[in-house]
Amino acid sequence: MSAPTSTIGALPIADGRETFRYARGLLARKRAALAVVFVVLLVGAALGLAVPWGFGAMVDEAISGGGYADVLRIGGIMAAAAIASACFTGVGIALTAQLFETALARLRESMVGAAFRLSQSRVEEAGSGDLVSRATDDVGVVSQAISRGVPALARSGFSVAVTVAGFAALDWRFLLVAIVVLPVYGLGARMYVRVAPPVYRSERAAMAERAHHMLGSIRGLPTVHAYDLMDRASLRVSDGSWRVVRWTMRARIVQNRLFGRVNLAEFVGMATILVLGFALVDGDLVTVGAVTTAMLLFLRLFGPIGALLLVMDDIQSAGASLARIVGVIRLADDEAAGPAPSGEVGASGGPPRVEVDGVAFGYGTGRRVLDGVSVTIEPGETVAVVGTSGAGKTTLAALVAGVHVPEAGAVRIDGNALAALPEDAAPVLLTQDVHVFAGPLADDLRMAQPGASDDALRAALETVGAWEWVSLLESGMDTVVGAGGQVLTPKREQQLALARLVLLDPPVAILDEATADADSADADALEDAAHAALAGRTAMVVAHRLSQAARADRILVMERGAIVEQGTHDDLRRAGGRYAALWAAWSRNR
Repeated sequence: MSAPTSTIGALPIADGRETFRYARGLLARKRAALAVVFVVLLVGAALGLAVPWGFGAMVDEAISGGGYADVLRIGGIMAAAAIASACFTGVGIALTAQLFETALARLRESMVGAAFRLSQSRVEEAGSGDLVSRATDDVGVVSQAISRGVPALARSGFSVAVTVAGFAALDWRFLLVAIVVLPVYGLGARMYVRVAPPVYRSERAAMAERAHHMLGSIRGLPTVHAYDLMDRASLRVSDGSWRVVRWTMRARIVQNRLFGRVNLAEFVGMATILVLGFALVDGDLVTVGAVTTAMLLFLRLFGPIGALLLVMDDIQSAGASLARIVGVIRLADDEAAGPAPSGEVGASGGPPRVEVDGVAFGYGTGRRVLDGVSVTIEPGETVAVVGTSGAGKTTLAALVAGVHVPEAGAVRIDGNALAALPEDAAPVLLTQDVHVFAGPLADDLRMAQPGASDDALRAALETVGAWEWVSLLESGMDTVVGAGGQVLTPKREQQLALARLVLLDPPVAILDEATADADSADADALEDAAHAALAGRTAMVVAHRLSQAARADRILVMERGAIVEQGTHDDLRRAGGRYAALWAAWSRNR
């Protein structure tokens, strides 16, 4: 079965060396804690040898005619050692869990932070399903490996090492068991390590593709219903699910092949002990009790070795998931490691100049949507962009906002490249797809300015004309909105988004048809709100309604990825060109 091909896997996957280096970094400055864990687990494993030793000693006592007192003495030592071993092992597992759960928490924080730092264009290129699956499925797999696998790995690893030392303590010839058995285990592990990683990577990729189709169908549910695409959408999700099932079954087959080799190794080990033990006892080199102890030690290895090999299953799966997570974190770090912020933007305290210099951009391998577009927006100027659908308006807005990187040319703000801007000088893009965060309305507004006072929130709402209806809510700004709360109309949602813009107070703002979803009765109010929110800023407005464009200081008319006209509303109407025709058609249909 070949790996699934997908056009949405654009997010990188870290290689093994980089993944290991990152995992090691999660435990940086924890060497003392690791040393304590090592000592505690080692002592616990060593004390565990007392039980098989005790049974062997009891056999020798029985053969030599020892009394009940000797058996009780040995039994007491066994019980005390077993209790102490359980206590040390329990403490060691608790310390291990605390250590690695802390590392997991750091990993979760880094993954979420990286997801928020990724550019919107990169997420769109990869597909949101890929990113969501890494932040959920992959983090969950790593979490499962840490919670279930790490304690088992620590406990079993020490048990195996100490048990092998116990064989040597009985008689060095018992090490022959390890020499015979370890290659069988090794061959099984080698097969698993070679075959399992690509299977788990393919399983993770199939999960990402399934999530992509699922999220796309849910987000576009109105369109799915409108065009009766339910069966087609269900089929895509179903196909994705069956791909996941096929790769999951392949993983289980690989796992069962491993179990078969484990059972073979167990049989070979037990047979070796029986043959070797008979020869040693027959030669009067060891006692029957020593052979009994050796057999019990080997039987005691079944659990730890099986656990280690089972942990390999979790580790391999977690390794594939961790590589996907680290790939996102490194990508976000690389994107953030652009030119150092200059700190010169808006140094005079006023709005900056925006220069679009010969930019070109295209999606995928198709023709360029924009080619050689140049325009300058003067400080404090509001420029409206109009044109027919597909003219390149939204693409130009996305380039100015830094959502996309031009293939040619540059976008500069006060002479600085977008990547060199400090965070508080970066442009802000507001589209028609606004989101209301679940929770109190005040918390929604403070997403833009966490430290804003109630007075500042009220001032922002008044600026965009929203305070009138907010003040009438039962709990005012404490009213719960969003999912599970007060349902807001499209007009009110857009007013909240504009209020957040006011609170964020960016020097450059871009509105991409941010009022397009409003009903005609609300359009004038939203245009007033947008006009007020843009006051004192350098702004670009992709205008769906030409009445909004008429308010701008200057209008750009775009056709087929180029600016074909520009000027004031009055000048363009008098010119009798493309804008005049658009205005006449729009006026007739108002």
